[in-house]
Amino acid sequence: MAETVRRVLSAGSAAGPAEESAAEAGPPLLLLGGPGSGKTALLFAAALEVAGEGRGPVLFLSRKPLQSLPLRTGAALDPLRLQKIRFQYPPSTRELFRLLCSAHEARVPAPALLLLDSLEEYLSEHQGPHETAHLAALLLDTAAYFNHRAGPGRSCGLMVALQAQEDADSGDTLQLALLQRYFPACCWLQPGATGTGQRCLRACLEPGGLGPRTEWLIAFQPDGEMTITLLSTEVGDPSSDKATSSVGQP
Repeated sequence: MAETVRRVLSAGSAAGPAEESAAEAGPPLLLLGGPGSGKTALLFAAALEVAGEGRGPVLFLSRKPLQSLPLRTGAALDPLRLQKIRFQYPPSTRELFRLLCSAHEARVPAPALLLLDSLEEYLSEHQGPHETAHLAALLLDTAAYFNHRAGPGRSCGLMVALQAQEDADSGDTLQLALLQRYFPACCWLQPGATGTGQRCLRACLEPGGLGPRTEWLIAFQPDGEMTITLLSTEVGDPSSDKATSSVGQP
């Protein structure tokens, strides 16, 4: 899933079909950030990216219905992409468990991407490590089942958003450490310098050993468009020119 995030934050400048297939077989990704850090917007951007690739539908899970589209871009307003994103809103942990456990009964095409927004809202009902591990394992099992249904050459990625702060208390730190055993890839969203009429964030992608660590600056314009600037990439040559791109168009 790290490569899907990388493609989104690189304005879709990623690789050909063979590399995309290999990337989607990579580890699930945990998207971390504080309140209002753009986690839902990045999840939605990933959904649009995969929906536009024609590899299959996207399943987007959230406890509460989205009040509006997180992005106001050409891709977000493309009806063909939006039709491929299936939103479901299990209102409680019990209902989320029920939905995941009944995935094998669904008579719909297997999704190419499984997204869960606001994991902390489900974990707040059951904060023990056993419940956290159970839910994480069930998410991985569901994605693995979708992989099996998708057939050869296709796969289902998994990305989960969690509200988290770097200065979290010991309980939250232990919970995060537990989740990272299941989600080895990670992307942190942190507040950045805010300019006139725009909100800025720093995104740091740690792909779990399957690629370079990369940082971007994301600026949300008043119309909802994301403008993205590459800040650094840890590769063999540490020198890196800044590159600016926009994901406002599909």
